[in-house]
Amino acid sequence: MTKIFIVFHAKCNFAGGCCDCNGHKATLQEPASIETLRFHAPMSETRRKQSSHERSDNSEIQHRRVVIENSHGEKLVGVLHDTSSMETVVICHGIHSSKDRIPMLTIANVFERAKISSFRFDFAGNGESQGSFQYGNYRREAEDLRSVLQHLRGESRVISAIIGHSKGGSVVLLYAAKYKDVETVVNISGRFFLERGMEWRLGKDYFTRIKENGFIDVKNRKGKFEYRVTEESLMDRLTTNTHEACLSIHENCRVLTVHGTKDKIVHVTEASEFAKHIKNHKLCLIEGADHDYTSHQHQLASTVLAFFKKDPKDDSVDVSTSNRDHMRPVITIKSRI
Repeated sequence: MTKIFIVFHAKCNFAGGCCDCNGHKATLQEPASIETLRFHAPMSETRRKQSSHERSDNSEIQHRRVVIENSHGEKLVGVLHDTSSMETVVICHGIHSSKDRIPMLTIANVFERAKISSFRFDFAGNGESQGSFQYGNYRREAEDLRSVLQHLRGESRVISAIIGHSKGGSVVLLYAAKYKDVETVVNISGRFFLERGMEWRLGKDYFTRIKENGFIDVKNRKGKFEYRVTEESLMDRLTTNTHEACLSIHENCRVLTVHGTKDKIVHVTEASEFAKHIKNHKLCLIEGADHDYTSHQHQLASTVLAFFKKDPKDDSVDVSTSNRDHMRPVITIKSRI
């Protein structure tokens, strides 16, 4: 398959009003006692103008809290954006994150407006789900995803795509490689070389220190404890073979990798490694975007949706949202943000 870059021209104008990009966390009010609810987001001026036209269309959309038991007996908590369509995409978050953060919620809302149902959930040990957080757990999180897909299919839902951000990007690829039962996978800012990126979280000489003490406690910038990394969880990450997984993904499975050129957590050069090793793959670079797409939510979500809706038999490789944003081989244009 041809390796493709796409770069966006237009200023980000995401009008969903659902995310606090400065805090990188969405403001979803979701009491645990309520099983079915509607989403009430702060509304931008653009959305206010649209709301009167969309109110009747959105009357059937519900956000339903769903609890699913994984293979270890832990309860995974998720939110189903039910548009009355049984076609459903599943969205996976990154390391030490949750279903309610960007870009997960942004993507779910964009699919919702396209009348496509989605399900975003917390992996075990994250967010509202049961279990203890583990630094590695890539393969175990792939099994969490397996439990989610089995549950949704048990409700006669058709899983049209699995989408993952950061660590979640690696997880959806591991899932596709093992189970081969999904036709569309989106890897957003996933890491190819899992042995990289640990020093900035764990500090220098982390391997020696964890061998001596058996664990390392990770603290935030204010010195507050966040989570413990055990030697076992570190080795779980180091023995997870992304290269092997990419080679194992079936050629009938379409894979899109999206990466920001200003990503300081996972360097953009890792994105090209997925393009080298996955048979049916397209690569999209968003100029100027950081790891969480803080100022590029609209570009990211609309690109993912366009790839999802694209006819697999159509090889014109245009997953952009405007007629002028065509995908062209190896092209770089600065975005105006």
